[in-house]
Amino acid sequence: MSVKNSDVTKIQTYLESQNRPYSSNDIFLNLHKEIGKTAVQKCLDQLAANGQVKEKVYGKQKVYVTEQSHFQSVDEGQLKELEKKVSALSEDVKSKQQGVQQAEAALKTLLSTQTTEEAQQQANKFEEENTTLSGRLQELQQNQTLVSAEERTRVSEQRTKALAEWRKRRRLARDVLDAILEGYPNSKSQLYEEIGIETDEELGVKMPT
Repeated sequence: MSVKNSDVTKIQTYLESQNRPYSSNDIFLNLHKEIGKTAVQKCLDQLAANGQVKEKVYGKQKVYVTEQSHFQSVDEGQLKELEKKVSALSEDVKSKQQGVQQAEAALKTLLSTQTTEEAQQQANKFEEENTTLSGRLQELQQNQTLVSAEERTRVSEQRTKALAEWRKRRRLARDVLDAILEGYPNSKSQLYEEIGIETDEELGVKMPT
C-alpha cells in the first residue's frame, strides 16, 4: 500500500508545528482521523527512513519527533529573554482576567439593581400607602370613645339585671304554658303555633352565662 504525498506532508507539517514527540495513535487522533491509522504509520516509517523525523522506542511503543537540525538554535541569553516575555505576558493575562471578573461582577450588580425610574415608582407607592395608613390612624384617633370605669360598672349591672329579668319571665311563661297544656287537647307545638309563641331554640337564641 503506497502512501499519499499529501498525507506525508500533512503529518510532517503537524510534527514540525508541535515540535514534541507523539505516538502513531496520537497523531491519528490529533488529526481527527483524517488519515487512516495504517496510513499514518506508513507515513511515519517513510519520514523516519528519510531522516525527516526521529523514531524512539519506549518499551513496546514508538514515538516520533521532527528532526531538530533545521530549527534555529537559541542561545542561553535568548532563552532567558523569552522566559521573561512569557512571564510578563502571563502576568498581563492574569491581570486582564481579574479585570474581566471585576467587570462581570459589576455588570451583575447593575443588572440586579433597580433603575432610577423603578426606584421612584416604588417610592411613590410607599408614600401613597403611608398617606392612606396615616389617614386611617387619624380617623381612629378622632372617633375613639373612652369608657370610664363607672360607665363600665353601670353597663355591667344593667346587663346582670336584664338577664335576671329574662330568666324570670321565661320561667313564668313556661309555668303558664304547662298549666294550659294540662287541659289542652292537642300537642305543645300546636298550642305554640295557635297562640303565636316562638321559642328561643327556634330563633337560635342562647341565654348568655
